Amino acid sequence: MLLLEFAMFPMSKGESVSPFVARSLDIIDRSGLPYQLTPMGTIIEGEWAEVMAVVTKCFEVMSTDCDRISTSIKIDYRAGTEERLNGKVESVQKALGRKLST
Repeated sequence: MLLLEFAMFPMSKGESVSPFVARSLDIIDRSGLPYQLTPMGTIIEGEWAEVMAVVTKCFEVMSTDCDRISTSIKIDYRAGTEERLNGKVESVQKALGRKLST
């Protein structure tokens, strides 16, 4: 199972880019894959082809009216595991013996 964290935004659309980021979140949400939105990006869980298809679709939609796009991607693959989106956080909380802000 793969966790992919990415951030994608236009660099040529001014200071506030939330309308463009919202279009990507609509694609992510409609994909049906588990995800978590954070202030600095989005984490998606799934198989390689599934998560890469979502990132590709986000890029395709953004590139229709954005001349310059910044993207950062971080990937963590671990064979034979599922529900890592929540499991990794729960594992750390268990080690500390308390809930953390997530």
